[in-house]
Amino acid sequence: QVQLVESGGGLVQAGGSLRLSCVASGNIFSLDPMGWYRQAPGKQRELVATITSVANTNYADSVKGRFTISRDNAKNTVYLQMNSLKPEDTAVYYCNVKGLYKYSRLPFNAWGQGTQVTVST
Repeated sequence: QVQLVESGGGLVQAGGSLRLSCVASGNIFSLDPMGWYRQAPGKQRELVATITSVANTNYADSVKGRFTISRDNAKNTVYLQMNSLKPEDTAVYYCNVKGLYKYSRLPFNAWGQGTQVTVST
């Protein structure tokens, strides 16, 4: 089993910054990729950014140039630095991790519980 613990959400004014963190623990052999998704009220969950084990990144067009995803492989942690936040960034942000279980080497797809990000005008 794999557990994800997210932190760093909150309320911020437009133009401000927040940093999200997600720590993975449990029966883990590998984590690839790690990423963030978000879901705004009344909308479908959407990709924000992903990062592979060799630091290849992918971003949604709406966050390019403002958000930066990174990871610390030694800590099984993925980060999302969010700058120049806009009201339309308001959503619940979910950490998502794909990888292999440590003993069985079977694949898994794990989700965090979500953290609220609210950007006020």
